[in-house]
Amino acid sequence: MAVTIKDIAKLANVSITTVSRVINNKSEGVSEETRNRILQLVKELGYQPNAIARGLVTKKTKTIGLIIPDISNPFFPDLARGVEDSAHIYGYNVFLCNTDDNLEKESEYINALKEKYVDGIIFTSSSIPKHEHIMELVKSGIPIVIMDRRVDSEDIYGVFLDNYEGGYIATKHLIDLGHKKIGCITGPLYTKSAKERLEGYKKALVENGMDVDERLIFEGDYKINSGIIGTEKLLGNNENITAIFACNDLMAYGAYKTIRSYGYKIPDDISIVGFDDIQLSQILEPQLTTIKQPAYDMGLTAARMLIKLVEGKKLKKKIINFKPQLIIRQSTKNIG
Repeated sequence: MAVTIKDIAKLANVSITTVSRVINNKSEGVSEETRNRILQLVKELGYQPNAIARGLVTKKTKTIGLIIPDISNPFFPDLARGVEDSAHIYGYNVFLCNTDDNLEKESEYINALKEKYVDGIIFTSSSIPKHEHIMELVKSGIPIVIMDRRVDSEDIYGVFLDNYEGGYIATKHLIDLGHKKIGCITGPLYTKSAKERLEGYKKALVENGMDVDERLIFEGDYKINSGIIGTEKLLGNNENITAIFACNDLMAYGAYKTIRSYGYKIPDDISIVGFDDIQLSQILEPQLTTIKQPAYDMGLTAARMLIKLVEGKKLKKKIINFKPQLIIRQSTKNIG
């Protein structure tokens, strides 16, 4: 059975309050002899303070929650590593929660984190069109920072990528290479990030005098299988497609599989651009041209923001937007 503060007090023949003051470095008025006796017992018995109990007194548990939608997507472990590394620097621990893009699980994790008295929560919220549960959390006073998937509210602090610009420069790259029939496999269009990447794609087409053909657009879900299915649809309906913009790297991997199963070569027959620049994209053959989204740096930034909020410090900005970067590799080819 774990040693309690009550056990220490009994063995040291002092009050629980005295032990608490010594353990929390607030031992004014406690004699040096008593202080040393208590610390020796703490060491000998291996006493570990209860973080939650301490938090009830100090109003801080030095813990934060991180809620992500899909741990199997390599983008999110990079993001989580950034959060954890930043939190560690400031002396905080992180509870990681994976929702599988399920609203019910997300709500359950919110309640669990509240029960653990976390000091704040970082969200990459589930792919759902409404976020009432998040707004309720904001109203409750628990500091939160939203990442990656935007929630429209002036009360929200967030760290995001300029997805509109990312979609634009991905498509513009293909247009500059001479492509005129460019398919697009989007993310789920009830998420703001997916909508913005699609709008960037459309803007690049219109700016260059090209029509937006809805037959060249397939709504995916950011998973490999939707890249497979989406590419099958695009190739089946439009034999003249020479390029595909997949709105994340996992769907681009699915596109690779389908294109090869049709007997086409990348990039000789069809060029592909992805989005995220996860590590596997450098290992593919050919290596994937993609839009870099700095997940690790975004995680670092979100954790710093949240900890400042927890500690009552003012932030210069409520929203921090990272700029996308085009990483050109071997999956795109000039056909002009």
